Amino acid sequence: MSSSDFDVIVIGAGPGGYVAAIRCAQLGLKTACIDRWTDNDNKPSPGGTCLNVGCIPSKALLDSSERFEQLKEHSAEHGIQTGPVEINIEQMQQRKRRIVSELTGGIGALFKANKVTSINGHGCLIAPGKVRVRASDSQGKDQVISAQHVILASGSEPTVLPGIEPNGETIFDSSGALDFDTAPSTLGIIGAGVIGLELGSVWRRLGSKVVILEALDKFLPSADPMIAREAQKQFSRQGLDIRLGCQVTQVDCTSQNCTINYRHGTDDRSVAVERLIVAVGRRPCSAGLLDPACGLQINQRGFVEVDQNCATAIDGVWAVGDLVRGPMLAHKASEEGVAVAEHIALGAGHVDFATIPWVIYTDPEIAWVGATETQLKTDAIEYRAGVFPFAATGRAKAAGMTDGFVKILAHADTDRVLGAHMIGPQVSELICEAGFAMAMEASAEDLARTVHAHPTLAEATHEAALATAGRAIHKINR
Repeated sequence: MSSSDFDVIVIGAGPGGYVAAIRCAQLGLKTACIDRWTDNDNKPSPGGTCLNVGCIPSKALLDSSERFEQLKEHSAEHGIQTGPVEINIEQMQQRKRRIVSELTGGIGALFKANKVTSINGHGCLIAPGKVRVRASDSQGKDQVISAQHVILASGSEPTVLPGIEPNGETIFDSSGALDFDTAPSTLGIIGAGVIGLELGSVWRRLGSKVVILEALDKFLPSADPMIAREAQKQFSRQGLDIRLGCQVTQVDCTSQNCTINYRHGTDDRSVAVERLIVAVGRRPCSAGLLDPACGLQINQRGFVEVDQNCATAIDGVWAVGDLVRGPMLAHKASEEGVAVAEHIALGAGHVDFATIPWVIYTDPEIAWVGATETQLKTDAIEYRAGVFPFAATGRAKAAGMTDGFVKILAHADTDRVLGAHMIGPQVSELICEAGFAMAMEASAEDLARTVHAHPTLAEATHEAALATAGRAIHKINR
């Protein structure tokens, strides 16, 4: 071992960084993890965007708002008699904050258990193997620490539209939209992607009239077209006003509301809302990460260039997660973090990018893994599709959650599973079986011959696999 302070320094304690640090420590490497996040009490709050202002708090609000709507709108059909149902948003927010605190505290406990040195501050690579740490606390002093390897995992931040910057009163980014203390009477959202749909679902359930403006002419273009059509139909039925092909040109604000001016085709239109959320995607959080003298550059979009192993152009410097190419997904970042740790300690690591699942936590949920029909047609790959509706499963009927379906795509000759696409109840959980099947190079026949418990939602996956060969039992095969 060299005279370095550590074997590995990780900058960032989000899903990529903290997982990389723990795996490095498990493999016997002396590891430090630097992270700038602090909570409202100015205490370290590891977990990055995901735990602090992203995946976890949004899912807490989605769960609370869904329970509220279910009780308010659907309790009577179950024979549950209630009086007027109200939501205490402050208590809902307190629950969200408690969940975040418990999970970020859990990462701190994992660091201690694995002997990872946790440093609260802003890390900056100043030279190969050298990192300057600027203390988050104004009373702290800057320090320089060294390591044989540095893993950059600084994550991402909301993209800002010029001239429509968040002001904390009427215009908010996705982080600010998680902290509303009241449900606005009217809510505008720019962007009909994952974040816009999830946030729109939360506040619509709690009483807001929501309009979503999307610049693209297609809804959820990354999803399978059949899934996207069903999702748009379901969300519109729920009351989300989704307007496609709308280019926002200007936003005029007062202290009470916003007027969103936009162009639809050749028409200039406007809509007034009490609050506006800008949810047009995320960008790498790379500002201040690299000293100009360190020798590493970021590209025009703010990403750090890496090879297939997440190695940068500088020997011993790695980058993972939202900072590099590929989907900005927490689980993708974590797997890259593990792979890099294993490259450093063992000389080999691997991430299967072909089997990374995507999930949108709306109601109904949306999930997919692998190729879409559009991709298969573009690549001239012959395939068979099997579709099975949740309405034909006993478990979905009993639960009153019959919207949606499971779709399996299998190679026409080899029968290998090429993709799985789902919209419906708990598909965020069901998609894992399809991903595992793809990772094991399984066929649709393998899925079809796997015994699935009855009654379960997973039977829809079983029947969809059967349907690829026209053998579904509980629907009419055509």
